[in-house]
Amino acid sequence: MTSSFDLADALERLTSSASEFEIPNERDVSREEAEQLLEGQFYLAPARETLTRESLAAVEAVAESSDSITDPQVFDLYCSLLKHSEFVPGSVMNKLLDSITSGLSTQLDSARKDIQNEDQQWFVQAAEKVKGTAEPSTPVAKSRRGRGAKSVGARAPARTKKSEEWTWFDHVAVTLGLIARLLAQLNTQRLWTTNTEREVFISCITRPAYQVAESEVFMKSLEVKQNFYKVICRAVKNQNHAATAQILLMQRLQYHEHLAEPIAECLTLLAKEYDHTQLGDEILREISQKEFNAQDNKAPRIYGRLLTKFAEDSPRALLKQLSLLLAQLESDAYPMRMAVIESMGLIILDLSAALDGGTAEDPHQFEKQIKGIYDFLLERVYDSNSYVRVKVLAVLTRLSRIKRKFPKQRLKVTKEAVGALEDKTPTVRKNAITLLIELLHTHPYWMVDGGRLSLDVFNEGYAKLKKELDDIEHTAHQRVMEATNEEDDEEGETTKKAKKKKRTEDDMEVDDEEPTDDEDENEDEDENTSMAVDEEGQLPSSTKENKLKPRKSQLNLEAFNDDEAIRKLTSVDTEKLRLQKKYFADGLEFIRQMEGAIVLLVQMLGSKSKAEVLEAMEFFRVAHEYQLSTAETGIRKMLHLIWNKDNNATSEDGKQLKGVRARLLECYQELYFNPVPDISPKEQVNRIAKNMIQLTFDATLADLTSLEEMMRTMMEDDRVHQDVINKLWNIFSVEKHIPKYQRRGAIIILGMLALSKRSVLVDKVDVMLKVGLGALGKADLTLARFTCVALQRLAGTMKKVKGTMPQTKRIEMDSPIFRKMRDVIERPCRSKDWFGLAEQAINTIYALGQQPDGLCSDIIRKMTIRIFTPKTQAEIPPKDLDAIEEDENPSQATSNPPQTDEDKGDAFELAQLLFVVGHVAIKQIAYLEVVEREMKKQKESQKSAGNTSNGPQATDKDGEELDQVTGNTEDEIGDKITEIREHEMLDKDSLLGVYGPMLVNICGSPQKFKNPTLRAAATLSLSKFLCVSSTFCEQHHRLLFKILETSKNAGIRSNIVIALGDVAVSFSSIIDENSNELYKGLSDRDPIVKKNTLMVLTHLILNGMVKVKGQLGEMAKCVEDEEDLRISDLAKLFFQELSTKDNAIYNNLPDVISHLSAGEHAVDEVKFQKTLKFIFGFIEKEKQAENIVEKLCQRFRLTDDPRQWRDIAYCLSLLPYKSEKSVKKIVEGLPFYRDKLYEEGVFERFQEILQKARLTKSKNDIGAELKEFEEILDEARRQGQDDQALEKRAKGKKAQAKKRAKKNARRVPAKATQDRSESGEE
Repeated sequence: MTSSFDLADALERLTSSASEFEIPNERDVSREEAEQLLEGQFYLAPARETLTRESLAAVEAVAESSDSITDPQVFDLYCSLLKHSEFVPGSVMNKLLDSITSGLSTQLDSARKDIQNEDQQWFVQAAEKVKGTAEPSTPVAKSRRGRGAKSVGARAPARTKKSEEWTWFDHVAVTLGLIARLLAQLNTQRLWTTNTEREVFISCITRPAYQVAESEVFMKSLEVKQNFYKVICRAVKNQNHAATAQILLMQRLQYHEHLAEPIAECLTLLAKEYDHTQLGDEILREISQKEFNAQDNKAPRIYGRLLTKFAEDSPRALLKQLSLLLAQLESDAYPMRMAVIESMGLIILDLSAALDGGTAEDPHQFEKQIKGIYDFLLERVYDSNSYVRVKVLAVLTRLSRIKRKFPKQRLKVTKEAVGALEDKTPTVRKNAITLLIELLHTHPYWMVDGGRLSLDVFNEGYAKLKKELDDIEHTAHQRVMEATNEEDDEEGETTKKAKKKKRTEDDMEVDDEEPTDDEDENEDEDENTSMAVDEEGQLPSSTKENKLKPRKSQLNLEAFNDDEAIRKLTSVDTEKLRLQKKYFADGLEFIRQMEGAIVLLVQMLGSKSKAEVLEAMEFFRVAHEYQLSTAETGIRKMLHLIWNKDNNATSEDGKQLKGVRARLLECYQELYFNPVPDISPKEQVNRIAKNMIQLTFDATLADLTSLEEMMRTMMEDDRVHQDVINKLWNIFSVEKHIPKYQRRGAIIILGMLALSKRSVLVDKVDVMLKVGLGALGKADLTLARFTCVALQRLAGTMKKVKGTMPQTKRIEMDSPIFRKMRDVIERPCRSKDWFGLAEQAINTIYALGQQPDGLCSDIIRKMTIRIFTPKTQAEIPPKDLDAIEEDENPSQATSNPPQTDEDKGDAFELAQLLFVVGHVAIKQIAYLEVVEREMKKQKESQKSAGNTSNGPQATDKDGEELDQVTGNTEDEIGDKITEIREHEMLDKDSLLGVYGPMLVNICGSPQKFKNPTLRAAATLSLSKFLCVSSTFCEQHHRLLFKILETSKNAGIRSNIVIALGDVAVSFSSIIDENSNELYKGLSDRDPIVKKNTLMVLTHLILNGMVKVKGQLGEMAKCVEDEEDLRISDLAKLFFQELSTKDNAIYNNLPDVISHLSAGEHAVDEVKFQKTLKFIFGFIEKEKQAENIVEKLCQRFRLTDDPRQWRDIAYCLSLLPYKSEKSVKKIVEGLPFYRDKLYEEGVFERFQEILQKARLTKSKNDIGAELKEFEEILDEARRQGQDDQALEKRAKGKKAQAKKRAKKNARRVPAKATQDRSESGEE
């Protein structure tokens, strides 16, 4: 090595380009020579033999003496081999690496000995040795990295045979270990006197470690990573390498994302094992001062990962710099905000663990820090970025599991979590629900009622404690007042005696005795006091009293210390009561917050986000376990999710999500049907049966329908044990008195289970007839009704499967079932519940009977004879005391007048008859359809039998002829059934035909027939009659619409709306012609009528039975219905389904806008904007958006109403403007709205449109065009404002001129009068 060798210069040249590193005596190593070297063929080329022998000789020379590396020939040979290392055989590379490492180790030991012995000649020799030895190690790392170090591990199979024998990867850990030993043992300050030379050497020796760290493959090795940590830590600790390390680590962190966690681990190791925290602090300070923009995601993500890992490993170190890092909470880059938030959560976990473990140096300070960090976290719940809000909620969820509870902070967290349920982002809402679930699981109120969160229990406990404390405080207060009054009395007497004694002494004084100085001062004070007057002219009489108060209080304290009431007030037990009261108060607030969240969570059960729905279901399950009083509402609402079509498991955020339907069944299984530990099997069965029955309590029709589907599904899956079914039968048939709702619930559940397996009921028919339709059924008509529903399940499944006929079983008409049905209908009864029972009884007859029409005809005849046969007073049935009479109103006297020869029956009984007649008519239609299907099925069977009998010789022609014959036969069957409906069922000679005119007469004579029950039954029956015959419907449908318009009974209007839907199914053309009358129901004052109308129209429109003719605006009004949330939800569902039809919303959108914006149907602007914002969400096709822009722009010139201008501009602003054509359309429409831009609302909307247009991705640059458009908008606005101001001034001047003209007109007659008076005087 030459004496002019400069390590700093060599490092600089090596860093710039390792492949072009100049070596004075460089040897050329070719691939062919490397292969020959590998085979050891030294006899080949003389030059190659010389090179090989020289290399081996150089290795042997360094092995004999490490000082040989200073020989220029040896040094240059080493450098040449390292520079061309890819051509060097593995054996040579092994020897070369062994030579360098052993030489470096020898030099290290030698330098240490020289330093210890303090040899006078050690300095220069050691420095040259170390410098000479260090240089080869640098090209090793650089060359291997630049030419193969990183790719060796990544692309090993693609290398040559030599690469398979030797890889740098196997030697990295050992080499780094040697460098770490050197940094730990070598005292470089004794070798170099200047910091520059020492830093050059340290940079040289640590450089391979930094280059190794750049390889993600190397850093995956635990051994390599640990030795890298040792190199950095020992260089920083022993060699003053901190500043350089900070620069190098931060530089590499920007470009190598995988280094975030290793650097954090290295800093943690440096602080804990090497007691050096300064480097970590400096890096944190540097990160805290960095600024990021919103578009930069890579760098913030890397730094964020470093912060998170460092906070996880060394939370206390990060806590010291937290005040600086908080500035990143305002960073534009959301990954940095997320990292700081997660770091704060890890700090709280660490501080809390220290408090729990008793290792906190200052517990009070720790708690103060935790509370402060909680406040920062809660502030970020309102962050503008949804990812940050999700992270905050996730961190708070993790913190809720810590052992130490912070009640005040938990209540704040609960409040913010409830507020986050209204967030617009589904993931935020989902994480808010997760947080609420965790808060329930980890709540600190386990000392009350075993952890259950019953509001009543907490209210009762709080009231009890409050009363007890109030009594104690009241008693103590009274004692204080009594003692104070006694002291005041004693003090008054003492003062009087003192004054009397003083007067006596004054009288005994000698006249010439002069007062002392003190007495003079006192007299002056008294005089000043007596002469002093306050600002209001009142004497300050309270001065002396104030002087006496301190002494009085001292006396009171001494007296009160011995009082039992005061001792009790300040006792430890009373303080415990106060703490218990605070505990109950916090519990009450927590429960109220949770119950307030349930209202929002019920709405989330209808969310489009599957994860959100599943979390809401889990919340209600957990809340039910903790007995939150309002959780039952959510449990019932969950039931309707049984109709959800999503039953497939999916994956989201790495978690497996079950189907909604499957999860619902699991929740109900866990809540109601799973066994509870520590109770007997009999008690298990009783509990499950009780739970099943309780599900029917206070259930609506919708609830029962959903429950029925769930029970059917569970029965199909064999989730209901036979013992539970037997227990339900026992409850239903028990002879002793039990609550009515229990027996009802049992038969309801049994009927639901029979939908899946009719065997549940087959053997218990006698029991149902005896109990449900016997004496108990007569006393409880609701029980009898549900028994009839259960009996209908004996017919088997009525569910239609595509391509098959419903499989039903029918029973002979002499069965006891039908006798009971007949008795149920014919038995005189005055209760309203009879109508529901009669309906189900008729349904049972038609479901099970082979000839139901015959039995129903007999029932109608018998009821008619009974009703229209004159009765004596004794034969008039008594009123049922438990019945709810329909006609309890002032008109009752006129509705039931005294019987005459013309009045043959009772109004209530007539209503019963008409109800039966109407329901038999509608059921007869359904029965005829069954007969038609059965006849066609028989014809199909005959066809199949004919094909079989003809054999294979049947020709195609014969088959076609048979198809034609069969087709004609089916048409004949259909025509025959239609003829029966049209001409026979309501014929004047038929049984039902007799009642048609009667129904028309009653419905058309409201002044004559005023009984509400009769009119309701007649209207309902008339509606059913309209479904039978098109002729009858054509003649009398206008009467039904008239009743819908004029009736004051909401129930009648609601029934008519539903009936019109059935009529539309049968005769759509008739209803379609009068659809405007049906739409009027959407404006009904009763929400039930409005809801039913909306449901009927939804069904008719979506199924194509009614055509939309511009009335969709009335449906749109319901989107923002303020009276009933269900109406709003139904309207939104309608438009969602309508959007799946081709261009349905697009075609009707102009009519909707016109309907809601102008005319008698217009709504206010706020409602208009909310409604149209929802509807425009379904305009997704670019072509549609372009056409809408053009049409709306043209509307500006058709109106002079500023309100309509604003509405049109708002609609334009709702379009996405994703294409260049849409932008051009809005620009081309400028002449239509140019003169409207002075209106503030219009101009603001066009500014929004301009912002959207700037985001449009287009092949052509439209920026210049948009800039010009913006300038035109501004100019048009200014011009419009100027024109308006000019017009306003002109109107003002015109008004002033008119005013002056009027004034002048008044002056002229006055002057003329004055002139006449003057002339008269003359």
